[in-house]
Amino acid sequence: MIRVVSLLLGASLLCGQEAFARRVVSGQKVCFADVKHPCYKMAYFHELSSRVSFQEARLACETEGGVLLSLENEAEQKLIESMLQNLTKPGTGISDGDFWIGLLRSADGQASGACPDLYQWSDGSSSQFRNWYTDEPSCGSEKCVVMYHQPTANPGLGGPYLYQWNDDRCNMKHNYICKYEPEIQPTDPVEKPFLTNQPGSTHESVVVTEAGIIPNLIYVIIPTIPLLLLILVAFGTCCFQMLHKRKARRNFIKDSTPLSSECLAESLNSNL
Repeated sequence: MIRVVSLLLGASLLCGQEAFARRVVSGQKVCFADVKHPCYKMAYFHELSSRVSFQEARLACETEGGVLLSLENEAEQKLIESMLQNLTKPGTGISDGDFWIGLLRSADGQASGACPDLYQWSDGSSSQFRNWYTDEPSCGSEKCVVMYHQPTANPGLGGPYLYQWNDDRCNMKHNYICKYEPEIQPTDPVEKPFLTNQPGSTHESVVVTEAGIIPNLIYVIIPTIPLLLLILVAFGTCCFQMLHKRKARRNFIKDSTPLSSECLAESLNSNL
């Protein structure tokens, strides 16, 4: 019985861990501990069928009060790279998958010299910072831009396909990165430090705000309630059986004493 209870408890814990992991792999809102820097969210989808087009990504960010990522300078580019490295560190199950950013070509440009100048940020930013991969943008029908994230791919002429930009067709399916206004007081319940670890970085620390953990815990706990009830029933049944056996044993000992005395007396009388 104890072995059965242990197996049931182990199964419930495994179910809880799997449900929790699925909800924290991506979607963490990352905010600095001050009001000078924007917040970000990396939306990664392990299942290819769950990834979205450029317009879907843009709408998802705007629905949550943000915008699809715009990059003001190299420092912000390096910061995003460090966040992606933290998100995709070994053991997280996250691998290849490019990320939409908010850069797109505003009009058709056939001349190779004019095409790169036609790209603008969807949030209206006037930033001229660019981080194109070698020989990009290729233009043509590819009007929207992704940040490369293909750590398992063989390096190309421009090196590994990591963090540089590439133009792609807007209906292709990718992950995406959102950008939000700074939060004066990052939301609880969970805050933990997240250091950029970039040489020469002026940012002291970042707060990773996982505001969705409490609702996620609810979804973890609710499915385990039947298992917990089953464990309690099994434990109660086991205790009841033990008490019943102990009571029966006591009654047997109590009843057997006078019977033994009577038998002894009868044996003595017959001998006399």
